[in-house]
Amino acid sequence: MTGSPYRVTAAQIGNSSGLRLPAAFYRDHPQFQGAPGQVEVLSGNTLLLRLEPQVQADTELEDESLLLGLFLDFLTRQALMGDPGPRSYTEAMAADDDALLAEVEVDDIEPA
Repeated sequence: MTGSPYRVTAAQIGNSSGLRLPAAFYRDHPQFQGAPGQVEVLSGNTLLLRLEPQVQADTELEDESLLLGLFLDFLTRQALMGDPGPRSYTEAMAADDDALLAEVEVDDIEPA
């Protein structure tokens, strides 16, 4: 993957000297933002800069894999237990719920 060359300028960074890449470089190649790397001198006026970007989205993939795994485990348990799945809410269920809540008192809570 090659592209247009980017102009590099010298920069003072604390007590060290460094090379500054233009913002366009990072816009075009965001994977290199903050990436550590190495510089190798190839000749008197040629350097090879090798950046080592961190693999992005590893934690996102792990989170997605974990959630997917948990969901599939849930579905497997439901299937193995012979659960018929969702059921319609019936009048009998409503009557049972009403009986359970008949003596429950709810205090009026004013919104904060």
